[in-house]
This record gives sequence, C-alpha cells and structure tokens, in this order.
Amino acid sequence: MNSFNLPGFWVVIPAAGVGSRMRADRPKQYLRLGGRCIIEHTLDCFLEHPQLKGLVVCLAADDPYWHDIPCARDVRIQRALGGLERSDSVLNGLQHLVELGAAEDDWVLVHDAARPNLAREDLDKLLGELADDAVGGLLAVPARDTLKRAGADGRVLETVDRSVIWQAYTPQMFRLGMLRQALAAALAAGVAITDEASAVEWAGFLPRLIEGRADNLKITRPEDLQWLEQRWRNF
Repeated sequence: MNSFNLPGFWVVIPAAGVGSRMRADRPKQYLRLGGRCIIEHTLDCFLEHPQLKGLVVCLAADDPYWHDIPCARDVRIQRALGGLERSDSVLNGLQHLVELGAAEDDWVLVHDAARPNLAREDLDKLLGELADDAVGGLLAVPARDTLKRAGADGRVLETVDRSVIWQAYTPQMFRLGMLRQALAAALAAGVAITDEASAVEWAGFLPRLIEGRADNLKITRPEDLQWLEQRWRNF
C-alpha cells in the first residue's frame, strides 16, 4: 500500500522514565547509539512518514537533556509534561493532542522512547491493517521460547502453551477518545496498566495483534544497547 493511502495519525512518546536498569548517568533515551541519542532514532521513523499529523514527547519537568538534541527544534514535535507512571504521561500527551486540535476519532500511536529500531514496513503494516478496525491494536511478536510458570519457591509449576502467547511491542494504535477514556477510567479504578492495550482491554474491548519484527526491541538493559549497536554495524 502506498504510504499516502494510509490513515493520518498522531504520535505520543512517553519519555519521563529514568531507566534505572541501564545503570547509566542519564535516562536511557539519551544514551548514544550510532552517533545520536536513542530517542532521535526512535523519532525518525515517524518524522519521515508523510501521514504524520503531529508528535508529542512527554518529558519529566526537570529533564535537562531534551533541549540539547537537534530534533527538539522540529516544529512538528510538541512537549508535554510526563507523569509518575507511563499511563500518566500518555494521558497528558493525549490531552495535549486535544489542545492541538486532534479529534476524538483520530488515530494515535503510542511508542516507547527507547525502542529505536522500528522498521518503516512494520509502521505501514500497522497503519494499513488497523485503518478501518473498530478497536485498534498493537505490534506484537509470537512467543518463540518454551514458557514456564513459576511458583513462589522458584520451581516450575507448569509449561505454558506458547502458541497463544504474544509479546506486546509498540507502537500501539487506538482512537484518541477511546484510549483517553480507557486510561482515565482504569487509573481512577486503581487498575495496574502496563501498556495502552491493557487499558483498552480493561474497558471491555479486544485489541488486534499485528505481527511485527522481533528486532523492534526496547532497550532496557546494557546488553540490549550492545546488541543493537552490533547489529547496526553489520548492516
């Protein structure tokens, strides 16, 4: 499908976390990868897409790094205040989109700040397959390894059927109004929300899984960054 035939979309990037598992001197989205910050690579795939309507990055109030990177001056990128949890940041980002003129039925893609290897083909696949979907959905990857359910003592209770298990990736794509209502209601009810799809699920909807590439990994630990650096050097 030609990219210009895909639906228009907004993007929210929650980027207020500190990334403590990276054991670095700064939030992981500002670590260097291929000569630039991780978040710069993350934003590239969206900024290069002709159907992008606008992009909001949700940052900590005391973030000292954002203004030093070149993309901070891109007029298509707006800044919103990040929250204590990911869901708080996303809600703030959605509210900022409303203030920018986004409509309730506009598509919004939420993507991890430290997931810099999103392929354009995966982005177009997500947009194309969900363009007319009543709910929306997310990029995901079927589980490949044998899965074990553990007991409190650390011993295996059972082997889980991996054929029905998927790893949730991002972007996750939902209508602005639906996602905002689902997140707000779940937070008000004290429900633990780990990603946008879990809020939509809690609201009673069934997001669609769109199979994407497994190398669209989220950089969480030092070895993730090392793996991606090595992969990029080999291409």
